[in-house]
Amino acid sequence: MRHGTYGTQRIARGCALLLAPALALTACGDSSDPLAAKPYDAAGHVAVSAGGKDTRTVDADEPLEVTATGDDGRITDVIVTDTAGRHVRGELTDDGTRWRSTAPLVAGIRYSVRVSTENDNGRPGRSTVTFETRTPPRNRQLSVELGPEPGTYGVGQPITAELGRAVREPVQRRIVERALRVRSTPEVTGSWHWVDDKKLHYRPKEYWPAHTSITVESRLTGVRVRENLYGGEAAPLKLRTGDRVEALADAAALRMTVKRNGEVVNTFPITTGKEGFRTRNGTKVILGRQPFVRMRSTSIGIGPGSADFYDLPVHWAARLTWSGEYVHAAPWSVGSQGYANVSHGCTGMSTGDARWFYENVRPGDLVTHVNTEGTAMPAFGNGFGDWNLSWDEWRAGSALHAAAAGPAKPEKTAGAEQPARSQKPGEPVEPRLRPAV
Repeated sequence: MRHGTYGTQRIARGCALLLAPALALTACGDSSDPLAAKPYDAAGHVAVSAGGKDTRTVDADEPLEVTATGDDGRITDVIVTDTAGRHVRGELTDDGTRWRSTAPLVAGIRYSVRVSTENDNGRPGRSTVTFETRTPPRNRQLSVELGPEPGTYGVGQPITAELGRAVREPVQRRIVERALRVRSTPEVTGSWHWVDDKKLHYRPKEYWPAHTSITVESRLTGVRVRENLYGGEAAPLKLRTGDRVEALADAAALRMTVKRNGEVVNTFPITTGKEGFRTRNGTKVILGRQPFVRMRSTSIGIGPGSADFYDLPVHWAARLTWSGEYVHAAPWSVGSQGYANVSHGCTGMSTGDARWFYENVRPGDLVTHVNTEGTAMPAFGNGFGDWNLSWDEWRAGSALHAAAAGPAKPEKTAGAEQPARSQKPGEPVEPRLRPAV
């Protein structure tokens, strides 16, 4: 068996070609001057079949074959491409009688098969055959939902891809990941990371540059992931980043410093989580903003009669975790802001400072807490803690890079986290973010 599609040998005059399971070709030709002669038509007749039926629509599960029949024809080259420009790999036998695909076809797409032959005088023959592969039913399609929704975000915003079915095997994950394309202007170095069997996140090595245009698309449509499962269609996604906005909340100094594009634009006193309710340490991405949230301690099991009971109207809230960490106005603790940590896990500030923060941030902006004495912000499961993994740890979660990076060690921060008692929850916010206005 010879790998590839090329080869040249002379054999007896005339040829007949069969393309199976789909395609049958026959033709004959002769010339006293084979090098000057026009290539003869190697497609006397063409038949496309699937399941034994003569048709031009075939099942993508079937291997593609091109066969020269009889003793008077030889295949020298086969080139198979689809309408997206993808080539199908194949092998040509040493005697040139048969070519067979070694890679699966894409479902629901048109293919062009260009076959080259030659006769005993060296005269070339040519034929082009087209056929289509069937679109699989929806119950055999792997859906892909790209996120967040189109809009403008902060430079810390990860890109997400949610799959309709679990994908566990490394080879299948590589197929999926290779088909998810992220392009940006300016260009950045980035990678996908498998959060679990149905979810991937993409982030650059460093934060996105300010004012970056980002395009995300899935080229998985019709691609065979595993037996009886093909990629489904997914709408492309376009995003932009705004200014680089970063807030550093120091629980020891009890101050927050906000930078825009590297320049300090504001500082103000804060309070963070008290003992038993410590705020998480680490970098968090703003998930959304709400001008008003009703926060109740009963949602975390603290009822009336407890010293820690609360039922408060909260204004100018920027959400950091799904379990309930916010940056928000806390007029009831103004006397402690800058002096003591007295909250149930949120970052509190005066109403004026909170409104300024609310109006100057958007989803995707970054808030980093230090010196809180709390647990570490998890990478996944309670918001976007993606930036708490090093670049090597991040790449180890990519199916395409894992082999080069070595086996990834389990990360304690990578698992989903249940709402913690140390966080003050508010009303739920939809995980699908909407762009800031």
